[in-house]
Amino acid sequence: MIRKIRVLIVDDSVVARKLLADALASDAAIEVVGSAPSGALALQKVPLLKPDVITLDVEMPEMSGLETLTALRKLDPGIPVIMFSSLTERGAASTLEAITRGAADYVTKPSSVGGTGSAADAIRAQLVPRIKAICGKRVGLTASTLPGAAALPALSSIAARIARVPPPRARDARIDIVAIGVSTGGPNALAELLPQLPADFPVPVVIVQHMPPVFTKHLAARLSTKCALRVVEATNDEPITEGKVWIAPGDHHLEVTRSGTSVRTRLHQGPQESSCRPAVDVLFRSVAAVYGAGTLAVVLTGMGYDGLKGCEAVRAAGGQIVVQDEASSVVWGMPGIVATSGLAERVLPLPELPLEILRRVNERRPSRHRIAV
Repeated sequence: MIRKIRVLIVDDSVVARKLLADALASDAAIEVVGSAPSGALALQKVPLLKPDVITLDVEMPEMSGLETLTALRKLDPGIPVIMFSSLTERGAASTLEAITRGAADYVTKPSSVGGTGSAADAIRAQLVPRIKAICGKRVGLTASTLPGAAALPALSSIAARIARVPPPRARDARIDIVAIGVSTGGPNALAELLPQLPADFPVPVVIVQHMPPVFTKHLAARLSTKCALRVVEATNDEPITEGKVWIAPGDHHLEVTRSGTSVRTRLHQGPQESSCRPAVDVLFRSVAAVYGAGTLAVVLTGMGYDGLKGCEAVRAAGGQIVVQDEASSVVWGMPGIVATSGLAERVLPLPELPLEILRRVNERRPSRHRIAV
């Protein structure tokens, strides 16, 4: 049975609380059951209101968003929390720390949080799909009512298109690049996966994580401190080399292009694809065009269906595709559509993906160049 998703808004600004409440009240599937001007009051209201999800301001006086989140996790470890963050260096750093501490996702504040229609529309566009994607199962929402369903072709149409894509070829090429696409829940998924790749990992890794500018730089820096491989936010016209990880910068598509005997990065601000920039489809298509059957595409947790068309290109080029399973995903949108379309060779829990990647990279490599698994 479907019921409304119960939301508790926590923000010290009365203007922001009203803006959030108005943005959410316009959706029939969501009910704002309460608000709190401080973390301390929010902690008192949670047991009484029993919300399905909490929106939490990152920067609050007395008890910060991070402190409130830590206390919430002790009070109710399972309740999803979506951070409400400013698009600043400080806001990005605090938001990524919040995700590390267990926040499910975040939305960014518009440049002005005055009660303007454009600000409410911007928040609604970001927040409503996330709430539905994260809480859909809890209240009984079906796939047809989840975010992106209206724009997504029917599975029968997808199946017909996939049927025209050649089946996986016999393994006649070694993996020469790993391309990863990820969205909601991605920072924690990447923080679990990438540190498992050793310093002598013999191929480059390129990543699209759906994030705005500033956030991707902080994400790369944070991951680099945890990994044996160097993780950077990509810049334009860099040589792609083994043993390094590139993350697409916010608001820029990342591609790889061949230039003579080398492969280099290409950044651009072409049109959004699947409502995204950077888009996984853009990256995967370019990787398939350059590396062909030497491509390993990995699709991790994420909302929407970005990556489906890119995986079609990888499959057509003879590359390999593995995706994260539903149980370990925050949202099984992106990996789910690739899995249900029949494109994925393996569907695995996140903890098993690093070993699967290492195993596939080792295949068809001389024993002296293999990495220990």
